[in-house]
Amino acid sequence: MGRPAFERAVLANPYSYRNSAGHLLLHLNGNFNYYIGAQIAATGYVRDRDREFTEASRPAKEEVVRNFDRAIQVAVDTIRKQSPGNWSAAYSVERSKEKNRFAIILSCAAHADHHIGQIIYLSRELAAQTAREAKT
Repeated sequence: MGRPAFERAVLANPYSYRNSAGHLLLHLNGNFNYYIGAQIAATGYVRDRDREFTEASRPAKEEVVRNFDRAIQVAVDTIRKQSPGNWSAAYSVERSKEKNRFAIILSCAAHADHHIGQIIYLSRELAAQTAREAKT
């Protein structure tokens, strides 16, 4: 995807009833930092889930992507530190039905896959919209 399409994909939304790619990245950042970072790695992260979808200040795309990269790194580092016995360790937190560390990490990966698919779709729609606008 070209840079203008990426710029629009993070900061804009072609649909009034869905989240922008930027809001989805904020949500995934919160998801990884809370369920894996705060709950397993004890990072101290405090989540504001509602703000992930309502952030109005439109942070710079570089900041959003950088923070998402950091959240992924927290997850990767935490996964690498798990011993075989850690995977089945009890896990309990609000808004999750998962009962052990393996299940929550798998759930976070599936959740990310879902939203990344949405981000790809939004990016394609915005690129197509840009192309249509260029023709008119």
